[in-house]
Amino acid sequence: MPSSDVSRTTRILGIDPGLQSTGFGIVDAQGQNLSYVASGTVRTAEAPRGDLPARLKLIFEGVSEVIERWQPDQASVEIVFVNVNPQSTLLLGQARGAALAALVNRSLPVAEYTALQMKKAIVGHGLAQKHQVQAMVAALLALPGQPGRDAADALGLAICHANAARALDAMARASPLQRRQHASIRKGRAY
Repeated sequence: MPSSDVSRTTRILGIDPGLQSTGFGIVDAQGQNLSYVASGTVRTAEAPRGDLPARLKLIFEGVSEVIERWQPDQASVEIVFVNVNPQSTLLLGQARGAALAALVNRSLPVAEYTALQMKKAIVGHGLAQKHQVQAMVAALLALPGQPGRDAADALGLAICHANAARALDAMARASPLQRRQHASIRKGRAY
């Protein structure tokens, strides 16, 4: 989570996992200010379509290369849900696993958000279309053009995490949790 010191910059890597194209997006968060660092995709087209291990290796290596090059402090990854096609869901889950393995292999703290949470944070409603996410990400980061679909989702995840982490940090400073020293128990309830 970002430190309560607003002068500290936290670099956040967002990952939108996919078996053919895994999007990545990196933003720097300093207080409420967000700035674009980089975005793009890790593609697996060079591996034969039926060679799942080779594709997963490309995702792992590609995400590892992104981490090495831009040195993020934290990461956020989209949570995958069951789709209509269970086989597609399993394949997507394996791509997500390869990306997660690369992140934890580099000891990055990882936050996870659903597509609905990210869309709600970026566009204002969870049923936003891809082009709406692209437009809002471009506006929020003052980009000269719209990023690609997978990169926009990844940037959206990074922005979502920056805002969520800032809010959680503010709540923790405002009302620190304190261990209860004693409690009265009545009818099975602690008071």
